[in-house]
Amino acid sequence: MIDYGDRARLGLLVPSGNRVAEPELQAMLPPGVTALVTRLELRGSSEPELLHMIGALEPAARLLADAGPGLIAFHCTAVSTFAPAMAADICARIEAAAGIPACATTDGILAALARLGIRRLLLVTPYIDAVHEREIGYLASHGIAVVGGDRMGVDSNAEMAGIPPAAIAARVRAAAAASPAGSLGAEACFISCTAIRSAGLIAPLEAELGMPVLTSNQAMAWHATRRLGLADTVPGSAGSWPCNGLPPGGGPVSSAAIPEETKP
Repeated sequence: MIDYGDRARLGLLVPSGNRVAEPELQAMLPPGVTALVTRLELRGSSEPELLHMIGALEPAARLLADAGPGLIAFHCTAVSTFAPAMAADICARIEAAAGIPACATTDGILAALARLGIRRLLLVTPYIDAVHEREIGYLASHGIAVVGGDRMGVDSNAEMAGIPPAAIAARVRAAAAASPAGSLGAEACFISCTAIRSAGLIAPLEAELGMPVLTSNQAMAWHATRRLGLADTVPGSAGSWPCNGLPPGGGPVSSAAIPEETKP
């Protein structure tokens, strides 16, 4: 059955080299909600490349507006965590250009962490050092302490898409093992980046680690669904966070619904 988005349409602005965000988000969005996508040029992770991505923000937003989405989401973690005010400025520019409400990846991340009452995180990313450290600083500016984690030193979206999910899971397990115990320890793990195959890791890692596991695509799916005014849960959803206090609306899909190649 073809899903035309008769209930709601989500406009997405994603990096040009990202080939993971769309399939993961569409798997997590409720029935009747579809993602309509426009790309902005971004293949690598250098500071000039990241800032160049938002140079064509207004024309891209206007193109998405032609398709009538109820919300436009700027979906790149590395750019939206570049500076504390970056995401708010991006959203303001989109709304001014398109006349449609906007959000950024960081809005979903912060909303999910706030709803769960998370203040201490493990942060696992595929990023190079500079991007990883900027994200730590961004989270700190919003009262979230990164108490452990790891980065993989990968520069391009294409390379990120090729990271085996098992390798990501191994980094998460190692970070959790090295995390401080007790009141100084992590309350959740955030697997950051829209361009890595992480959806299939959520439920098994939550069960293994005994803590919520969030991803960039998961946070966006949940937040965007709420912003679109829908209260659905994803059929067959697994993992703890839609069930431990977050209101309905998006969430991780069942591990059984994720292709074998994306499982740990």
